[in-house]
Amino acid sequence: MKCSLCNNDAVVFLKYSGSHLCDKHFTKFFQKRVNLEFRNELRIKRPIKIGVALSGGKDSSVALYETERVFGKRRDVSIVALTIDEGIKSYRPETIRTAESLTKKLGVEHRILKIEDSFGTSMDLVSEGGRLSPCSYCGVFRRKLINTAGIEENVDYMVTGLNLDDTAQSVMMNIVRGDISRLSRMGPHSQVKGGLVPRLQPLRKIPEKEVMLYAILQGIDFSHSVCPYADQAIRNEFRESIDRWEERSPGTKYSIINSFDKIRALIPSEQDIKIGKCKVCGSPTPGDVCQSCSFEMEIRTWT
Repeated sequence: MKCSLCNNDAVVFLKYSGSHLCDKHFTKFFQKRVNLEFRNELRIKRPIKIGVALSGGKDSSVALYETERVFGKRRDVSIVALTIDEGIKSYRPETIRTAESLTKKLGVEHRILKIEDSFGTSMDLVSEGGRLSPCSYCGVFRRKLINTAGIEENVDYMVTGLNLDDTAQSVMMNIVRGDISRLSRMGPHSQVKGGLVPRLQPLRKIPEKEVMLYAILQGIDFSHSVCPYADQAIRNEFRESIDRWEERSPGTKYSIINSFDKIRALIPSEQDIKIGKCKVCGSPTPGDVCQSCSFEMEIRTWT
């Protein structure tokens, strides 16, 4: 099949638009969307520091690559990659090596933080005694540690590798749960709020499969390893459902994100929900104790 824009062989068919694209035009299409998203999410008026949450997987690796492509040559922007080591022996060491390889290749500063150092446990230990799935604890601890590291590094914004699939799943999960507080806190963030590093999501409107293809075409180093606990996450059920909707009605994932963006201004803000400070660590939380500290106290009772 030939590219819809030239006579070169196509490398991808975009079902939602009916277009076949060659590697050259797909790359331009991909980067154009990233450029637009960065432009919509960020206005640089002074020297800033951007952190990138780098796991070593395809999404975060592409997010770092694109952040460096867009801002790497600017004198008013510095970049640091932050990797969280959850303590999963069969998975994390390889992804860390990949993350180290990519940051070295791009010439980006890289810092690695261990959950065990901050919370006195690892996800391997949690998997043996936790009342919830390891993903429930891991997500909370990773978000807390990334935010803390961002504050310590004086980061102005934190880039994450959340793609279209991830974002659509998060929107639907929060709606189904009726979790308005979490829905209101979803990135990207246009305002800086006390104790929280605002998130940027340059891949939020790019499908996961296209992120994978872009990584391959650009020769971006990333790990193919899959977390051994990933199949326990409730997110998988939402992923399967949304993928079925997308197959039957191409463009469904975009519709979910676009609908969320349109109603976002109507969702009660954190000020309306009343966000206070955790009595244990001082982090922003809607309750007396943040979820991270609550989990940490729980883990101490059985480790």
